[in-house]
Amino acid sequence: MDSRNLKRITVFAGHYGSGKTNIAVNYALKLASENKSVAIADLDIVNPYFRTKDSEKILTDAGIRLISSPYANTNVDTPALPAEAYSVIHDGSKYSVIDVGGDDRGALALGRYMPDILKQNDYEMVFVINKYRYLTSTPEDTVEVMREIELAAGAGFTAIVNNSNLGEETTAEVVLSSAKYAESISKLTGLKIMFTSVKEDLFDELDGQINNLFPIGLYVRQSWLR
Repeated sequence: MDSRNLKRITVFAGHYGSGKTNIAVNYALKLASENKSVAIADLDIVNPYFRTKDSEKILTDAGIRLISSPYANTNVDTPALPAEAYSVIHDGSKYSVIDVGGDDRGALALGRYMPDILKQNDYEMVFVINKYRYLTSTPEDTVEVMREIELAAGAGFTAIVNNSNLGEETTAEVVLSSAKYAESISKLTGLKIMFTSVKEDLFDELDGQINNLFPIGLYVRQSWLR
């Protein structure tokens, strides 16, 4: 991950099941490992049972402040958004990571906070892509999903993260095979590829073959990593 020109606020959104929650958690942990003060906000109102809160202990142990709905990981299916989320936007002393619910429905929650984020003018809005998910297997279909999310959020993406994987069945070839797909999306949209994620045990095998390779651990429950 290139720390140059690092924005204070990073929003991760994408198609349902793209793995954005695991990316958000890994990104927050990476920032904390660089001695940055970090907060992460969970704005997922689509799936209240599969949340950033799954990783609460590891985040807390790393000194990361977690903000999530009081109903996260309970049997109360209520689309409640944490009022504290505004604090991660306005607190200039912290690097803030925001995990948005899947697809355009999930991005509607972001719309409440987006005017404040835009005013800060110090953010990345990152589209997490996964070639191996239903409805995003081609660059054209993926861009269509991206535009729907942008419309719902009220803002455009500024970068892409290639998180193409097959869960525990992911091999180095699976990741390499997604490179052209990610490059095509980058060309279609004019967005930079912020990084390509890869499981930690595959990093050495792929290092040098893909630019901006980012090793990730598994910190959320597996079932097509949200």
